[in-house]
Amino acid sequence: MSTPVTIDFISDVVCPWCALGATALEQAIANLAGDVKVELTFKPFELNPDMPAEGENAVAHMMRKYGRSAEDVASGKRMLIERGEAIGFTFDLEKRSHFYNTFDAHRLLLWALPLGRQIVLKKVLLRGFFTDGQNLSDHEILARLAAEAGLDIDDARRVLASADCANEVRELEAFYRERGINAVPAMVLNGRQLVCGSQSVSYYEQMLREMSAVAA
Repeated sequence: MSTPVTIDFISDVVCPWCALGATALEQAIANLAGDVKVELTFKPFELNPDMPAEGENAVAHMMRKYGRSAEDVASGKRMLIERGEAIGFTFDLEKRSHFYNTFDAHRLLLWALPLGRQIVLKKVLLRGFFTDGQNLSDHEILARLAAEAGLDIDDARRVLASADCANEVRELEAFYRERGINAVPAMVLNGRQLVCGSQSVSYYEQMLREMSAVAA
């Protein structure tokens, strides 16, 4: 097998394009298994770092933040649902009634990394928000989702009740902002090539093949 391709996937767990990009990338990696080895790490980015814990109504938030009309928001929902269906990700955007603060979710993801459960936790969190409408700022909900990802629920509760990984999240967010990343998803491949936005499975496959060849 060729030299591994490292991917730092910078994203937020309430970003629909991140959900699409992560799902498409996962499929590309699976399709190339045996040909291209990938080392994937999720890095934190908060779309709404000042969001209060109780969150904000999703429609009102998008209208306020992006200047969209209610019709624009409804059209965007339909597009996301269709894009998700095409790659097997379910958006239930009626259940996703609010956007929430995601700082603690990012702390949990960093905690899960050395335990080998970060990737599966990321999938569980994305599904929890976009499919099930869960409040990802609620510590008990986060702990239960961590358990679904194969992590110890009591350990997750202890992490969430502490300041564990808080500095690491802030430092990583500052690191990527200082390098001009102000929208997600964004990926840094092999520490040097930046790929922005949500792309197709075939695009990611081609990208991984090219990066693997360069690394070799």
